[in-house]
Amino acid sequence: MPEQDRWFFLYTVTISNEGNETVRLKNRHWVITDGDGHVQEVRGSGVVGEQPVLKPGQSFKYTSGCPLRTAFGFMRGTYTMLTEDGESFEAQIADFELSEPYAIN
Repeated sequence: MPEQDRWFFLYTVTISNEGNETVRLKNRHWVITDGDGHVQEVRGSGVVGEQPVLKPGQSFKYTSGCPLRTAFGFMRGTYTMLTEDGESFEAQIADFELSEPYAIN
């Protein structure tokens, strides 16, 4: 990331398998937008060094971080999930806000 990144945000995600099949989280894709509208895409294998396997009803919780050049922004993305039969699907991650406490946009 560029040297001008001045804020670092931590976020916690809980992934729950509400389906009927066991799945593995294979890849992640994040679209990160800062308060000035600059967009960065991040793609990678798994999350926090893991490719968790979730049986029906199980959850996986992790915390990660994101540097930004502004005091606020947002993230959205997808997880590529793989079933035991080898079929993949994209699990959508809704927008969530990254903001410095007490910052006004």
